[in-house]
Amino acid sequence: MKIDLNADLGEGFGPYTMGDDAALIPILSSANLACGFHAGDPLIMRNTVRSTKVSGVDLGAHVGFDDVQGFGRNKIALPLEALESLVIYQLGALSGFARTEGHKLTHMSFHGALGNQVAADHELADALLKIVAEFDSELIISSSSSVAMERAAQRHNLRIETTFLADRAYEASGLLVPRSKPNSVIKDEKQVLQRIDQLLNDGTVTCYDGEIVAMPTRSILVHGDTDGAVNLAGKIRHYIEKNGGVITPLSKL
Repeated sequence: MKIDLNADLGEGFGPYTMGDDAALIPILSSANLACGFHAGDPLIMRNTVRSTKVSGVDLGAHVGFDDVQGFGRNKIALPLEALESLVIYQLGALSGFARTEGHKLTHMSFHGALGNQVAADHELADALLKIVAEFDSELIISSSSSVAMERAAQRHNLRIETTFLADRAYEASGLLVPRSKPNSVIKDEKQVLQRIDQLLNDGTVTCYDGEIVAMPTRSILVHGDTDGAVNLAGKIRHYIEKNGGVITPLSKL
């Protein structure tokens, strides 16, 4: 059983840090790095690229709205051409740092409000994944459960890996429960680990309304900006390895 363990990283800005990336990176197999729009800046990006390379961790672009103040969680109404350009800009920025540091950009994912919008909108998913394919057809799409994303990836010959968000509640549709709803973010460590156990043993997740649905995935994500992320990621890794799993980067699944 090969399982990717990843996290969203590089989400500080200037002198402000968010999450303990240095402690988290050695636990992971893949990382999604903020590209300076919802968080991050050039120096943070460069240093995090270096750290992921040293630890042999896959490097991915975490693309979001230009919304530092709202951490990319505010939906911004933009014309399609602007959204396409936003994606290209962020992929290009991180790709530049990867190239100069001798690392490789292996995957990409959409962050926050943009991620929720793309996951639910078939036309937008098609348009933005077309841009990703034109930028680099070898990039893996790392996405929460989304029929729109899966179909768009298939149309544009992109590989997609569904990622299970260990600390986020799911709708029966497979989409994430909006953060505006109570208990949409699961903060109890014991409950998160129970969800991992259910996922790995039964291949299912218990949804917000109590319905149990299949969750085919080979990747588990921990939010690096949440309290206790390092401890939680370590426990998830220990659980997987204790039960015969092998922590494996996205590119090698």
